[in-house]
Amino acid sequence: MSDIAIPLPPTLAAMLALAAGTFLLRLSGPALRARFTLPERTDELLEISAVLLLAALAATSALTEDHVFTGPARPLGVLTGGVLAWRRAPFLAVVLAAAGTTALLRLAGVP
Repeated sequence: MSDIAIPLPPTLAAMLALAAGTFLLRLSGPALRARFTLPERTDELLEISAVLLLAALAATSALTEDHVFTGPARPLGVLTGGVLAWRRAPFLAVVLAAAGTTALLRLAGVP
């Protein structure tokens, strides 16, 4: 009996390498957290920076498309969804209300 090596397709090898890297990166967080402690102020700044980064991403996505202002329909839809999420509405209701608001405004001629 001879050993025949079956090569992995490049995409499968890349997927496995990325999966292993992601697993190791996620595992390193709790492992390093036990060894290193940051000052309390640094922890607060990291939390604030994460929130600001997500807010900037949401604002950029809601307000621009191809580096141009999208018009008021999309931001008003996002605002509707944001208010419903803040009021702890079910996720499906938030998404449907945001999309519906944007669609109705565009149907009414609002860009």
